[in-house]
Amino acid sequence: MPTRRTSPDDQIVQATGVRKVYRSGADVEALRGVDVAVARGEMVAIVGPSGSGKTTLLNCLSGLERIDGGQIVIDGADIAGLSDDQLTRYRARNMGFIFQAFNLLPVLTAVENVEIPLLMAGQRGRGARSAALEVLAAVGLSERSNHRPDQLSGGEQQRVAVARALVHRPAVVWADEPTGNLDSESTDAVMALLVAMNADGHSFVIVTHNPSVAERAGRVIRMRDGQIEAEPAPTPKPVRPVRTRTAKR
Repeated sequence: MPTRRTSPDDQIVQATGVRKVYRSGADVEALRGVDVAVARGEMVAIVGPSGSGKTTLLNCLSGLERIDGGQIVIDGADIAGLSDDQLTRYRARNMGFIFQAFNLLPVLTAVENVEIPLLMAGQRGRGARSAALEVLAAVGLSERSNHRPDQLSGGEQQRVAVARALVHRPAVVWADEPTGNLDSESTDAVMALLVAMNADGHSFVIVTHNPSVAERAGRVIRMRDGQIEAEPAPTPKPVRPVRTRTAKR
């Protein structure tokens, strides 16, 4: 299982020399020795032109894609040496994900969709249902908990996705274009929710093309040609602590 390490300056993400090469005929080096750190309680936006490597970086940091060089430490745990099964379990317990396409299961209600990370972590019964209802209330959807995705607006579906990403109290939430399918009003509502959750202690790393989304983040990382173009130092801020789950040893 992952080796626990002390995180300098309480960093939730530490990545050093990260390389990713896609091999399909000619090799394409998508990430070229990227160094990046995210402090606990930060909201960081990753921006850059199409093909700059920002989604690849998010996928590598979260373990959705394997790297070809370097090191990635998440919440003090080195994830590079994990098997696929170990990495899947670690993601399920320690990470939350928000995607552009919502990725809600259409046959399940909102509360059932939110329960999924808890069920994957082995929590069952009334405890899982109570936790799911609590986080749905936090995102303003108490009265929509028994609605299926096709009975919800796009903005409501994304709020369900936010609730699902937060219900198991993850160390970090990864968001890939979380407002890409939303109109401007829903975008503002979802970003206001993420900012409020960030103020409550949750750490977010967001990939976006939308300047209005990026400006809501506490820090912006700019990428071009597989490298960090401008990387200010992390700026930790006082936050209420978030209790996170750790991988079983």
